[in-house]
Amino acid sequence: MANHLEAVGWDTAANAPVAAIAGLPWVRVRSGDGVFLTSSRLESHRLAASFVKDASLDGSDMRVVIKDRLGLADDKPLVPRDIAAAVFRLDPLCLLHGVFFAESAKVWPGQPKIERAVTACVEAHDVRRAESGGVKRDAVSHSSGEGQDASGGYGSIPFARTEWTAGRIALLVSIDDAQIHSYGLSPEATDLLSAVARWELRGILDGGLRLRTACDLRPDGDVGDLPPLADLEADIARLVPAAPELDGVAPVLDVVWAKKGARR
Repeated sequence: MANHLEAVGWDTAANAPVAAIAGLPWVRVRSGDGVFLTSSRLESHRLAASFVKDASLDGSDMRVVIKDRLGLADDKPLVPRDIAAAVFRLDPLCLLHGVFFAESAKVWPGQPKIERAVTACVEAHDVRRAESGGVKRDAVSHSSGEGQDASGGYGSIPFARTEWTAGRIALLVSIDDAQIHSYGLSPEATDLLSAVARWELRGILDGGLRLRTACDLRPDGDVGDLPPLADLEADIARLVPAAPELDGVAPVLDVVWAKKGARR
């Protein structure tokens, strides 16, 4: 579900965040000739993704850049609030959906981990089989012959299909506001994270959730006290410039990735 929630904020045509969260920092990964490759918003490991940590920033190894920005050092205890503040300035969505800097302790001392503050799952109850079938008809070759077997798609081929239905499908979501407050960010930054989490959820509820073919889900009834999408977008627009942690922070951090052994 993290992928579905994060997808609400990504414009696949533009290879960039949607307008509502365009003011939040993120890491864009480009090739040496400037072609967009991926980002901290698309990779499942976010800031700790291979394409990010194997990249360079102005000639500096991103492993070293991240280590320095998070204040990681040998013989030094992790300071969770300092790490959260540093991650917030690199990509705040990592504080909602989690990130684990799992490289060896020599690279990232202490191997800091931020658990998900937003979790969700879809549960199906009273599940039953839905049996159906049909025939793939061949209007050209009515019977298969030499060189025209069914494996190649020739002939009229009957088929059976088993799908599934449910009496009730429930979307269960937890937004851990206590964890968000534990980061020790400014009130504006804390409220901003909370607003973004609720905006992602509202985006799924308003836009529908397509889990697979023939499985398009929409809310059935009341969705509680979740604010409308427009109100949440207004909150985000107000809180981004108000958060002191983002003063002087560029929305996009461009890094360059090249295959190992290739020149950057």
